[in-house]
Amino acid sequence: MPKTTQLTLTLESKPGVLAKISQALAGAGVNITAICAAETAGRGKIRMVVSDPARAKEALKAAKLRPGEEPALMLTLEDRPGALARVAAKLAAAKINIKCAYATTGAMGGSTTVVLSVSNVDKAASVLGV
Repeated sequence: MPKTTQLTLTLESKPGVLAKISQALAGAGVNITAICAAETAGRGKIRMVVSDPARAKEALKAAKLRPGEEPALMLTLEDRPGALARVAAKLAAAKINIKCAYATTGAMGGSTTVVLSVSNVDKAASVLGV
């Protein structure tokens, strides 16, 4: 599933926010498959890929949170030095900006899942042949 939808939340950075989000999703039976949470000037920007985006949005709204969504790429790469560099170089050559990247890794030598939030998902998917 190279193209995916990631949910986004911009919230105050304070204790309990991630707990509230994850509890709301757990209560709705939604699994978080990838997550990135960053803070800037007291605000948290959370991006995540979930097992059921529609159900997740409903659960987050019921918890009085306002989720957004944006397209992203979810790539499976070899977990080896240079794998991400090759992808990033191809996107750079095509003048596609990577706005955010986050990943999971397994044992060295296996595979890794990388989520890329890019300026043009369709063009990026085409450039990468996914």
